[in-house]
Amino acid sequence: MTPYLARLLEISLNNATIPSNWKKATVVPIHKEGDQLGVTNYRPISLTSVVCKQLEHVIAGCLRQVWDKNDWLYEGQHGFRPRYSRESQVITVCQDTADSLDEGVGIDAIIIDFSKAFDLVPHDQLFMKLVASGVDSRVVVWVREFLVGRTQRVRVGGQLSKEAKVTSGVPQGNVLGPLLFLV
Repeated sequence: MTPYLARLLEISLNNATIPSNWKKATVVPIHKEGDQLGVTNYRPISLTSVVCKQLEHVIAGCLRQVWDKNDWLYEGQHGFRPRYSRESQVITVCQDTADSLDEGVGIDAIIIDFSKAFDLVPHDQLFMKLVASGVDSRVVVWVREFLVGRTQRVRVGGQLSKEAKVTSGVPQGNVLGPLLFLV
């Protein structure tokens, strides 16, 4: 399969096109915690094309490679990165706090939880930041094509909603969504 997927990605990158069915998502709500009747207790996951997800892995590898080479991501960013985790973030915060206490330095903390953060990523700003990060222009165009013109519908039980246009944000439950959110 690899040679065929590689050729498909090459064609997609060179022509700056993505098949329309790769831009369609079926959103399935996954219960997080709390009352199962509360809508806010669910996380939306976008089910998308398996072939597209394979190509997303290649694009994600390209993005990570450029960003690592350019030292572009903030070193304190632990989410959605290889060799970083929630645990490494907690260890860093604890160590910084202990160091500050040992030195007699005051500590201020601001904790923010962005509601619907993935859904609110503005595409124009995302594309400008991708260009500024040093990513190859063909990859930026591919990501733009990947995000623009997306549609989704929601499946609950056996029922499907009508298809709706997605005008901002990055898909959850896919490969590129978390990386694009970091941008």
